[in-house]
Amino acid sequence: MASGGSSSSSVDMDPDVALRRFEEGAILVLLGVPQGTELGIDCKSWQVGPRFRGVKMIPPGLHFLHYSSVNAPSCGSEIGPKKGLFLSLKPREILLANWDPQEEDLDFSASKDEEQVSRTRATLQELDPHLGPYPYEVIRKWVSLTDRLSEELTKKLQPLSGRICAFSDVIPEVEFKHTKDRAEQPRNDTACQSMKEGLDRLPRMKPREGTELRFSEIPQKTYPPGATPAEITRCSLDLSYALETVLEKNYELQPLHLLGELQFAFVCFILGNAYEGFEHWKRLLALLCRSEDSMRKRKELYLGLIAVLYHQLGEIPSDFFVDIVSHSNFLTSTLQDFFQFAAGPGVDGTLRKRAEKFKAHVTKKFRWDFDADTDDCAPVVVELPEGVTVDGSCSGLDVDTGIIIMEQD
Repeated sequence: MASGGSSSSSVDMDPDVALRRFEEGAILVLLGVPQGTELGIDCKSWQVGPRFRGVKMIPPGLHFLHYSSVNAPSCGSEIGPKKGLFLSLKPREILLANWDPQEEDLDFSASKDEEQVSRTRATLQELDPHLGPYPYEVIRKWVSLTDRLSEELTKKLQPLSGRICAFSDVIPEVEFKHTKDRAEQPRNDTACQSMKEGLDRLPRMKPREGTELRFSEIPQKTYPPGATPAEITRCSLDLSYALETVLEKNYELQPLHLLGELQFAFVCFILGNAYEGFEHWKRLLALLCRSEDSMRKRKELYLGLIAVLYHQLGEIPSDFFVDIVSHSNFLTSTLQDFFQFAAGPGVDGTLRKRAEKFKAHVTKKFRWDFDADTDDCAPVVVELPEGVTVDGSCSGLDVDTGIIIMEQD
């Protein structure tokens, strides 16, 4: 696609297959994209050449278009932050977009002009040499990463703007339009005495309306209202209450859609470079893997989780999750809990066997040791709701679980 119309996949493609894909596939006509722009669809990306006008032979279904603008060589050829959007394409559909140099983004408003779409369809043969073919060599990978993700679910989770951005678009919580607003802010004409003071002086920011990803909210408190200390202890070890709360609130009728949200978050960070997607993926995965009671009740959800993780882990290096400071690996500790729960009593036999095979696969692929001793002997601190005490004192230790229960101030 760097040259605008050929690639190894198109050269090797059978002519009859190419014709059928051209006639049945969707087409993205992307006009005015600057040369050097990094542009991709699904799991493949290229650097745009001077003859590029779009992508053809796109199989119907859900796709992720992503791109990064590049400065001119005279300005250092620096790559801008990535933007992306999900597209649900129909057979033989044509989408038109023009590059907006001011916003450094694609404007799809031309797709709503039926007359313009009809004119484009009439000139497809002329456009054909300038259209790069969809990279069919990655279609299996793309489908495996998104098989639980639907158009409906994508629309629910994506920002109202439709754009997934690597850098959050934030604005001040207070616009400081009036002198009174500015006067109430901390002064910046003296040296800071501490890091906290410096942070307090910074303006409070919030996402620009319509730009935030709309993930399911994961409860901060993992226990029900009015829970006893014993219940708080149990719900801190087994996150099933929190998981069931998320499912009831968001996916009561279709709980397997939670796996689609896990895939959506993964695509947002692995292809869209959105850190917010990475953080939500980690939190959602931890919630699923540490819910022992739900694992006994929801066989299909957890069989699906293993399949989703199998394909996702094939896309990331083994040291990706290692914390630079602590050298601990988020994924190994999370999966260690999952495998321990999956081997416990009451778990469906098919799920247990599938988990054992998955454990063997991950152990061989990444050389992670899931049977090593963990820091289980280290007590875990859990805050109690206001007004709840343990044996009338400020704190208590559950000897069996090693959980220290602390009162809130």
